[in-house]
Amino acid sequence: MPTADPASDPKPDRASGPAARIRVAVSPADLETVHAIRREVFIVEQNVPEDEEWDDLDAASVHLLAFGADGAPLGTGRLIHGEQALRQLSGERPPVPPRKPHVADVQRADTAPGHDGETVDRAGTVLLGRLAVLSVARGTGVGAALVRAIEDEGRARGAVELELHAQVHALGFYERLGYTAEGPEYLDGGIPHRTMTRSLAG
Repeated sequence: MPTADPASDPKPDRASGPAARIRVAVSPADLETVHAIRREVFIVEQNVPEDEEWDDLDAASVHLLAFGADGAPLGTGRLIHGEQALRQLSGERPPVPPRKPHVADVQRADTAPGHDGETVDRAGTVLLGRLAVLSVARGTGVGAALVRAIEDEGRARGAVELELHAQVHALGFYERLGYTAEGPEYLDGGIPHRTMTRSLAG
């Protein structure tokens, strides 16, 4: 799930923003901050049911945190990799129950449908999900910086491709970051989405 509306971010190529510092969440306090940001953006602002926001993928994911120059948290996102990513890509996990559509919900990379009939080896593919930026930092490049940081974490784990699932109105945002839409539109939570991928090679 991305920022409230990353398509409104005017400078997607600004890799770190003027004051953003991004690092991996490593401590229990960091994970509390991750959850606090997601609670504010998804549960409070977008009315996503709490039982749909928290899942078993959190424990095995790599979580990123963005901070401002003053140390205040600005956003978060997670990387799903390894066996968990392969299960998502193959559609092995039970489908997530539909939820109400939310205008600001741009993509749920980690809850979109799997690829039925997929036979291609996806071992080098990782997934981006739960991307959330607090309202005070939207439009500053923080969302794009988090995407780039998640890509770097994927490369560090040997990934050659990153996949996400974007609402159709946000395709331009991700295209400017180098992502390409693939396949037909499908509904997630009643919202039209398309799968997008980007090569992490080079």
